Amino acid sequence: MMQIAVMGYGTIGSGVVEVLEINRERIAKKTGQEIGVKYILDLREFPGDPYEEQIVHDFSVIEKDEDVCLVVEAMGGVNPAYAFVKACLESGKHVVTSNKALVAAHGTELLQIARDRNLNFLFEASVGGGIPLIRPLTQSLAGEEILEICGILNGTTNYILTKMDQEGQDFETALKKAQELGYAERNPEADVEGYDTCRKIAILTALATEREVNFEEVYTEGITRITDTDFQYAARLKTSIRLLGVSRMDGERVSVFVCPVMVQADHPLYAVSDVYNGVVVRGRTVGTIMFYGSGAGKLPTANAVVSDIVEIAGHLSDHIPFGWSAKKQALTPVEEQNFSYFIRFAGQAAEKFADVEAVFAGARLIELEGKDEFAVITGRMSEARCRKLAAAFPDILQTIRCF
Repeated sequence: MMQIAVMGYGTIGSGVVEVLEINRERIAKKTGQEIGVKYILDLREFPGDPYEEQIVHDFSVIEKDEDVCLVVEAMGGVNPAYAFVKACLESGKHVVTSNKALVAAHGTELLQIARDRNLNFLFEASVGGGIPLIRPLTQSLAGEEILEICGILNGTTNYILTKMDQEGQDFETALKKAQELGYAERNPEADVEGYDTCRKIAILTALATEREVNFEEVYTEGITRITDTDFQYAARLKTSIRLLGVSRMDGERVSVFVCPVMVQADHPLYAVSDVYNGVVVRGRTVGTIMFYGSGAGKLPTANAVVSDIVEIAGHLSDHIPFGWSAKKQALTPVEEQNFSYFIRFAGQAAEKFADVEAVFAGARLIELEGKDEFAVITGRMSEARCRKLAAAFPDILQTIRCF
């Protein structure tokens, strides 16, 4: 029997234990052995739980037990997850995690420790939840040159934007509903400010380039400034607004950004709504392919964790080539990246549009009936140029990049 431990018995950790039990016979047939959960690490007690006897509170019990060959980290956050995962690898145990914060912050080091010790550190569930994404990117497309990755990578923000789009809700109302349904945390900052999406696109970029990507260098903008009025304009333009994580490979540098984007109706991500995730990958020879599904949730995410456990079960004595090196990936500053822009101005177009057009040459006018404002769509230009031109207009209400 292959003995494993699960660190963290919350939503994901308990889901992993549940999926291992539900699919026990199939997993045993696939791996040629039964997988048993010997320990579950958590600070809490779980009286009456079927796995109550496996609950431990001292990490060293797991670290020192040589019978445990694989550890699942489902604690979340960076600390103490980082220290525990590092200690597990250094004590000769394979590790599987769903923790994007850990992977984004310390993936390079942990991957190297795994290589040095002929172990495996896998994290399929860290991006896209239940969507098979990382393994197809690193195995199925191993021989392909990835040119672009573009994705809706956060179900919470996608739910909020969908409600604003389809039901005309304002941001606060949509956020409150997301919290009531359990899609958004009490403190939703990581989601709505784009930090969660930033970590995920950094991980995908690192895997595609095989170089370390510092997520703190990725331009990141959340959805808190998006309004129901923006969606009224979007409807007129036959577009919608989505929070995207985008990575475009251009020689030795990569353009990576996270921000709300106006998406055209013919784009594959336009139809990705509610809490779902969608990721479009464009390769040099494979063309454009899309991954779509539940980006979160207890059992879908746990299933992705279990897929990594099954993968490692066939490689307990060898390392699966995977991940990225310590070589730094150079990123193109957002100021040098090119977009077209949706810009809203206070006041009447009859009085001000001529001045706007004189600065933003060729700008396309959009008006909403009964509004003391108007908007334009600009031609493509660098972020730096747009900011310079926009500085001439103190009455700008909103700026959204167009895709």
